[in-house]
Amino acid sequence: MIEDLRTVLLVEDDRDDEELTIRGLERANVQNPVAVARDGQEAVDYLFGTDGQPPSPVPAVVVLDLQLPRLSGLEVLKRIRADDRTRRLPVVILTSSREDRDLINGYDHGANSYVCKPIQFDQFAAAVAQLGVYWLIINEQPPPAEHALPPDCHGYKAFRQATRSGAGGGSRAPAALAPFA
Repeated sequence: MIEDLRTVLLVEDDRDDEELTIRGLERANVQNPVAVARDGQEAVDYLFGTDGQPPSPVPAVVVLDLQLPRLSGLEVLKRIRADDRTRRLPVVILTSSREDRDLINGYDHGANSYVCKPIQFDQFAAAVAQLGVYWLIINEQPPPAEHALPPDCHGYKAFRQATRSGAGGGSRAPAALAPFA
C-alpha cells in the first residue's frame, strides 16, 4: 500500500535538478513519497527535528547533493552517521562534483553510493530511475535502529550464518535476480 511506503528525502538546492530527480523516480514508477529539503540545515531539521518540531520518520533513502547552502552535504552525512537512529540509513550522494576529494570524503564519511549527475536530461532521468529501483525495490534495508537485533543475538547470528553458507534454501536473491546458470 502506498501509505506504507517510506519517504525518499531529496536534499537538493537546484530546483531544476529537484524536478529532474522527481521525474526520474516517476519514470521508474517509484511510488514512494518524496520530501524535499533545499539546504543542509533543512535536511538536518527534517531528520532530527527542531526545538518546536519532532523528527520526521526515518526515510527509506536520502538522495544528497554536496554543494548546499547553510550546511554542506558532507556535514549532513556526518550527522546522519553520528546518530543511532539514522546511522544505517542509505545515503546516495547525487552531485555534479567530479572531484576525487569529494568522492573520497563521501565514502570515508559513510555514503552508500556516489553518483555524478549526468548533463543530458535522458541520462539524468535514467540514472535516477536506476537509483530508485535499486535503493527502494531491490536493496534489502535494515530495520529501523529501534527494531534492529543486537549483533550478539543468537537469532541474528544463526540468520547470518545460514545466509552466508547457503543453508535454508540457498541464496536470498529473488529468482529473477539469480545469476544465469
